[in-house]
Amino acid sequence: MNEPELNSPAPAELSEQVAALQRQVSTLLLALIVVSGTLTVYLFRQANVAGKDIQAIKTQVIEPFKQRQPAMENFLNQLVAYGQTHADFRPILQKYGINPSPVAPTAPAAPARK
Repeated sequence: MNEPELNSPAPAELSEQVAALQRQVSTLLLALIVVSGTLTVYLFRQANVAGKDIQAIKTQVIEPFKQRQPAMENFLNQLVAYGQTHADFRPILQKYGINPSPVAPTAPAAPARK
């Protein structure tokens, strides 16, 4: 059996290659740490900005909505009352998810006995 002849570099050459690989790994690790730190700082700042935007939206949208809510509820109650007196309007209320409680038809009053 013939053993293949290995052309291995000299031990000094191997140690240089290992040292170069160690420097490359160290450099890449340092670059990874810098990039991940930068990304972390960026995401933290974006979270702060988003929090401030949410507060601004709350003051511009939610507060006026809360102020106008009683008027909207009053209008809705008027629509329900109108729908209870006008049967033709009930399908429109049901189409938009407004389900008024059904009104039982009232029986005509019995004449008084004498």
